Amino acid sequence: MTLISRSILGSVAACAFALPAAAQDYCGGQVASGAWIGGNEANSDITSADDYREQLALVLLGNAHVSLFSLSAPTDVRIEAQGRGTGDPVIELLDGSGAVVGSDDDSGGGTSSMAMLSLQPGQYCMRTTSYDSAPLTATVRIGRSDQEALTEGGMNAGVDTTDTTDTTEPTDNTDTTMDPPPLDTAMTDTDACGGAMMLGSGPVDAMLDAGVSATNSINSVPTYAFELSSSASLTLTAENEDADPVLTLTSEAGEYLAENDDYDGLNSRIDMTTPLQAGTYCLQLEALSDGDLPVTVALTGYDPAAAAMALYDQGEVAPPLDGSYPITELGALAGRTVTDAQMSGDTANWYSLEVTQTGLLLIEAIAVSNGDPVIRLFDDVGREIGYNDDYGQGLDSQIAARVFPGTYLLALTDISDSSPRLRLVMERYVPAQ
Repeated sequence: MTLISRSILGSVAACAFALPAAAQDYCGGQVASGAWIGGNEANSDITSADDYREQLALVLLGNAHVSLFSLSAPTDVRIEAQGRGTGDPVIELLDGSGAVVGSDDDSGGGTSSMAMLSLQPGQYCMRTTSYDSAPLTATVRIGRSDQEALTEGGMNAGVDTTDTTDTTEPTDNTDTTMDPPPLDTAMTDTDACGGAMMLGSGPVDAMLDAGVSATNSINSVPTYAFELSSSASLTLTAENEDADPVLTLTSEAGEYLAENDDYDGLNSRIDMTTPLQAGTYCLQLEALSDGDLPVTVALTGYDPAAAAMALYDQGEVAPPLDGSYPITELGALAGRTVTDAQMSGDTANWYSLEVTQTGLLLIEAIAVSNGDPVIRLFDDVGREIGYNDDYGQGLDSQIAARVFPGTYLLALTDISDSSPRLRLVMERYVPAQ
């Protein structure tokens, strides 16, 4: 008699029967369709699942694979994607309202992606895309923190390997190489988090509106601590792209809460939309580039409006068409339209266009001067229907998408270190009669 292990049988069943969910809007309308990670909705409750759930993701033409799952109770969840061959997956997690609650690239080890999150009950959408828009085949796994991990990073997540032996004098927070940060830099020594530097001279609750921060190199201060006297939703950032910081949040006992790398360029940001309870927390930093450079770590209260505005500025989420965010109107798209754009830093240029007939829309972003454009196309309710960076052998971008009559939004960003002039070329093709 042939025996099949439970874990293999469970994985095969999840992959073989991960059929697309019936077409409808998920995650606040940000996702039009996806596949339940457990094959159906009932089998995709990670809270009660007897084992992790797994899918095979096939990503083509700059699109995304969407894995749907739910939680019936507060749960510590691990999401992972591991590419096959040279594939480089990027993952992003949306909650039921469509807000991005987590994202990652490469924290799984190598080119694999991994994030561990403490999530509340509800439905969630995990989007897997290809980092360079090349065709991607990847294994996607969603499970609890107590279940088997897929990636090397997932196996080691939550393990604090930082040497906390302090052999140096506390670093002076006054940094002569950078402009002083605008936030309160009060810090004290503490026994919390293995002798970490404390942000603030006590509970930071009263400082959250103005914020509290400190600037030091990661090699000199790899861990900070802060204290809350009541529950609060927080935003935590680590900034200096030349250092490429990775930011990890844990409880004082070492419980993993969240991690981020490359939220804004190479800077890191964690939005704890679910309030943290009163207690002491630890911020651990790692420099993927230069650990001797000064990195500014800041802690503020979470501002939903500011967080949404930041996503609009990055071109990752479509702004509303109500005039509250600047959008250049291009009107009805003719057969071919050419538009030049002067970029300013990392902020996206947004365009709206009207399509009057069903057909194919071809969009190219070309660097007139030295630049590295990225484009994203959304429909009028904010669903992403196209994305590309580095089409072909160069740094220019191209999207080809089937469109229907209606309004579309296009985000143009540049990820080079300059503020180049870019050229948008849009061509519309209609079916032969």
